[in-house]
Amino acid sequence: MDQKLPFNPPTADTQSSGDTAERKRHPGTGGETHQRPDADGTRLTTAQGIPVADNQNTLKAGARGPALLEDFHFREKIFHFDHERIPERVVHARGYGAHGYFETTDAIPDLTAAHLFGETGRRVPVFARFSTVAGNKGSFDLARDVRGFAVKFYTEQGNWDLVGNNMPVFFIQDAMKFPDLVHAVKEAPDRGFPQAQSAHDNFWDFISLMPEAMHMIMWIMSDRAIPRSFRFMEGFGVHTFRFVNAEGVGTFVKFHWKPKGGLQSVLWDEAVKINGADPDFHRRDMWDAIQKGDFPEWELGVQIFDDAFADSFPFDVLDATKLIPEEDLPVRIIGRMVLERVVDNFFAETEQVAFCTQNIVPGIDFTNDPLLQGRNFSYLDTQTKRLGGPNFTHIPINAPRCPMHHFQQDGHMAMHNPKGRANYEPNGWAKGGPRADPKVGFHSFPEEISGEKRKIRSETFADHYSQAGQFYHSQTKVEQGHIADALVFELSKVETLAVRERLVAHLPHIDKDLAKKVADGLGLEHVPDPHQAARDPITDLAPSDALSILKNGPDGFAGRKLGLLVTDGIDDKVLTALIDAVEAAGGTVEIVAPRVGGVVTEGGSRIPADQKIDGAPSVLYDAVAILATADGAEKLTDMHPARSFVADAHAHAKFIGVSKEAQALLKRAGVDADGGVMTLGAAEDAKAFVRSCAALRFWDRLVK
Repeated sequence: MDQKLPFNPPTADTQSSGDTAERKRHPGTGGETHQRPDADGTRLTTAQGIPVADNQNTLKAGARGPALLEDFHFREKIFHFDHERIPERVVHARGYGAHGYFETTDAIPDLTAAHLFGETGRRVPVFARFSTVAGNKGSFDLARDVRGFAVKFYTEQGNWDLVGNNMPVFFIQDAMKFPDLVHAVKEAPDRGFPQAQSAHDNFWDFISLMPEAMHMIMWIMSDRAIPRSFRFMEGFGVHTFRFVNAEGVGTFVKFHWKPKGGLQSVLWDEAVKINGADPDFHRRDMWDAIQKGDFPEWELGVQIFDDAFADSFPFDVLDATKLIPEEDLPVRIIGRMVLERVVDNFFAETEQVAFCTQNIVPGIDFTNDPLLQGRNFSYLDTQTKRLGGPNFTHIPINAPRCPMHHFQQDGHMAMHNPKGRANYEPNGWAKGGPRADPKVGFHSFPEEISGEKRKIRSETFADHYSQAGQFYHSQTKVEQGHIADALVFELSKVETLAVRERLVAHLPHIDKDLAKKVADGLGLEHVPDPHQAARDPITDLAPSDALSILKNGPDGFAGRKLGLLVTDGIDDKVLTALIDAVEAAGGTVEIVAPRVGGVVTEGGSRIPADQKIDGAPSVLYDAVAILATADGAEKLTDMHPARSFVADAHAHAKFIGVSKEAQALLKRAGVDADGGVMTLGAAEDAKAFVRSCAALRFWDRLVK
């Protein structure tokens, strides 16, 4: 077992921009004047054997300046990482996509020259891909993980890729650390497991040495990491970008996707069981919704701000581990995305789609966020490797829908080449091909850049705990409990005590009660002494309701599914009334029966079953109901899957509708009646039950 080492995050002596004395006062952010070596004292080098001075930061022009292409160590590290998987994506391997359109609902030509935002009602085609990060293509959908949320806009000015996640912040501040992060969370190289899980020593060892990850840890330990559906999760551009209008005036912008169906997650126990019952749960949900015409929809919102706001904001807007609360800067809705068509071929479209953060159009530009700068460099390289060469834009899913004219030629799998004699520019031929257009072509925002060329990180990136605390304090008591439980579960899988203690020692800076709960849950004798914070956390940040799932849930049962367990001889009127009430609310009903052949009602109608009881646990549904005769209920009580159907629904705080005769099943399953268990004794009871189901959970059952 590893020896316990004193906490000293691996950072470089030039990471802080302050002087040496100032750096020594901030040991959590890279202010040390030396770097702790490996346990065996090995010096880190490049693949060419060149000793590395700083493995935490890219080479920049000034502390908050852009990354420099001459950083050979960064290029080598990222190149190698990009080429690690053949042909699978290194990250976001398990994904699911659909076609649709984006429509501008609030034109903003005053803010951006981007054509798609120039006129209300303007539509462009889109392809969206949702994914998990850590697992391979064959992993399950309900892993506790970040979800990728990537959208390719096929605009008249070329393709714009908004490549984001379902969380607005990230683990790291500098792209130099991305290979290390992914290596740490992926399966260990010596044993090849665990798969699609973060509950292991390598991940938490790395995280415990990276204070900058603490905000993201609160997000990924929250219910945001186990969404009920792609349709019911938010999306974020993560980084700060720029809008640039036709006059060249720039403003900062952060992008938000808001699901029209509201936010919803599952419980961890549900996620574990869903992965066993239906590892394709999210895929199936998206496919079914589109096929039946219940098209998923999101609103695109933006947070727009200027330099004055950025300068007055307590945190650096170039820091990808930070967000801007919506209460401080409201989100302005400017458009909507509707997904209305599934793919014709999964491999040709979902597998071969290539997203690159570098793909922007005139009117949108980058900032000097060091994580974004590194992503811009990396994505093109990884897509070139993964899809076999530089001509991946010739694949239909990646090809722009507007005219393309350039002098690029040949290469692996070239589908078209320049016509005629000229394959270079400038040239003097009468038909010499395309030329640059200074008037309508892309122009970078003319930002002034100055500063020393150094591997460095700005002191303005040094606060690692304040927003982590703000996120935690913005959650309901139920959600806070889930975060504590998730931390205990994950860290209980960590075999090395020193890693557990090192991680828990970050938590007092976030919330002392949380630290105590986690320490108690792990059986630690006391909460470890807190690590020295690079900057004292701000403790009076106002809670943000926008950060809570439960405060932003749906206002009805639309898009949700009722699991209806039935037996022979049930009342036709009650059955019909319940189905009608669910469908009137915009939901769907899935019939579950002891046999897949279905049941025969009291009136003689044969009702086919969608699922057999042992293949349809209640975790697959948003609410459940049981309609049974006395004889049918007696038979159900002898079936373990039927008892589990009810017991799990109750344990997961779901609303349960039950006929009078089916009460025997509840009793046998150990379920006590409460406000979330409603009797379906007559047809008129159905509407009241479905109205209650709009809340999705009866949390009073779990909150004592």
